[in-house]
Amino acid sequence: MTNELFSLLSNSIQNPAVMGILNVTPDSFFDDSRCISECKIVERVEQMIAEKVDILDIGGCSTRPDSTTVSAEEEWKRLDNAMTIIRRQFPTLPISIDTFRADIVQRLFDKYGAFIVNDISAGEDDKNMISTVANLQIPYIAMHKRGTPQTMQQLTNYENVVEEVKNYLKNKIAELQKKGIRKIVIDPGFGFAKTVEQNYILLRQLKEFTTLDAPLLIGISRKAMLWKPLGSSPAEVLNATSALHLQTLLDGANILRVHDVKEAKQMIALAKLLQ
Repeated sequence: MTNELFSLLSNSIQNPAVMGILNVTPDSFFDDSRCISECKIVERVEQMIAEKVDILDIGGCSTRPDSTTVSAEEEWKRLDNAMTIIRRQFPTLPISIDTFRADIVQRLFDKYGAFIVNDISAGEDDKNMISTVANLQIPYIAMHKRGTPQTMQQLTNYENVVEEVKNYLKNKIAELQKKGIRKIVIDPGFGFAKTVEQNYILLRQLKEFTTLDAPLLIGISRKAMLWKPLGSSPAEVLNATSALHLQTLLDGANILRVHDVKEAKQMIALAKLLQ
């Protein structure tokens, strides 16, 4: 499975991939992404598979601004339950696990085998994460952020947000490679310790990140950077999400992390016609 995941991420350079969000939490910012019961999980995953999702991203601990971080044991219970259901029903579906905890990664790997680690802290929040991923030889998504969900929106002081985020990710790639991680994906961290204005500065200069020689993941789906300027809500910005997805694809995005798989796939098809 590890080789298949490596191949999938490598192919995303030429053929952008869609990562569908499955939140097994009661407090994620978009209500429709919350899946707690077995019936709801299966229904949601079946829908995404029908819409040709490439990777399923499972999260058991909300990291939206001002969210409360759950205990490691509660996160484990949520993810273990979801993985049991998904691996029984969909054994070959590529999986990404959205966690910053190394112990969660190790326990899930021991029980279910290889998956992609999607770490919003790029190893900053758990000193054992990088060595754990390196030892397991599984793919790793490193995202830029500052602080915690409770503090990150007060940590938006940048002299040049593009250069600082880019340099952070450049240095992080070098660190991860030195520690032995073979397949690295980068994420600029839209909405994490960035103001609405700073998010759009990053978007306007997204091509800067394509020089870092790693697949580029974009996570902007239904976020506040879309609905706040429009005076709207997460439920009402699918069109806005799709519009910006198309722009990011034209600027070099390789993976879209989304709530709405069908529409993201449509944007990929259109981007190919425009390139």
